[in-house]
Amino acid sequence: MASTNDKDLTGFERHVIEDKGTEAPGTGEFETTMEPGEYLCKRCESPLYTSEDKFLSHCGWPSFDAEIPGAVRRVTDSDGRRTEILCARCDAHLGHVFEGEGFTPKDTRHCVNSISMTFKPARTETLQKALFASGCFWGTEFHFAKAPGVAATRVGFAGGHVVNPSYKDVCAGTTGHLECTEVHFNPKTTSYDKMLKLFFETHDFSQTNGQGPDIGSQYLSAVFCLSDEQRFETERVIGWLREHGHKVATQVRPPAEFYAAEDYHQKYYFKMAKTPYCHVYRKIFPST
Repeated sequence: MASTNDKDLTGFERHVIEDKGTEAPGTGEFETTMEPGEYLCKRCESPLYTSEDKFLSHCGWPSFDAEIPGAVRRVTDSDGRRTEILCARCDAHLGHVFEGEGFTPKDTRHCVNSISMTFKPARTETLQKALFASGCFWGTEFHFAKAPGVAATRVGFAGGHVVNPSYKDVCAGTTGHLECTEVHFNPKTTSYDKMLKLFFETHDFSQTNGQGPDIGSQYLSAVFCLSDEQRFETERVIGWLREHGHKVATQVRPPAEFYAAEDYHQKYYFKMAKTPYCHVYRKIFPST
């Protein structure tokens, strides 16, 4: 029995969940989400998948290589060629499952419509936050989102005087905001020091007028220090860089309000299956 009343479903949700429709590729809310948590059935709220089994397939839909045991039912699709996947509790249509594609060692891909699910984030009380600016935030996020110990990232704006600016506003160069990446990391598996060093190793921190070909005040290099400890660590690392002959133009700034950018900017390079044009990793610091 579903715990969500049918009246709570929108017309398009009914089309997918009840009439076995499909979202257009690249339009789903959870296609590139990699935050820790569980994915639940939109109709009955039963747990279906966990973030540990999610991977980026760049196929246009959320992908999982395993389900929560007993949560998903498989049936032959009406076309007789594919295998449909349904919520085992309420028979809500989820998508299709494919095997033999070689994406992961499990060799299975559950291709699921975002609209068939809701997301329940894991408890994040133990996570810490950092805020970095190093030019175009697409490239900054690309490197942090892949880093061990990073639980979540968002791109947006900080440091200016305009409340809730749009990307167009910031690009005009009159808001005072910098393009930033907000990083949530688990201090049990990584550290602010590692985040800081990744920041410096993935952009040209000597550039004073932008980053690479992106010129303008919104593309400056900066660290927004969210605590006294972060400021101490940031100044210590900058001191090390200067002692070793590096020119550092990175600004050390106080905490600032972060405003998330529009959805199409989030995980941009993952959505586009591309790599950054002006953020290239180069090792600077000795191994620790």
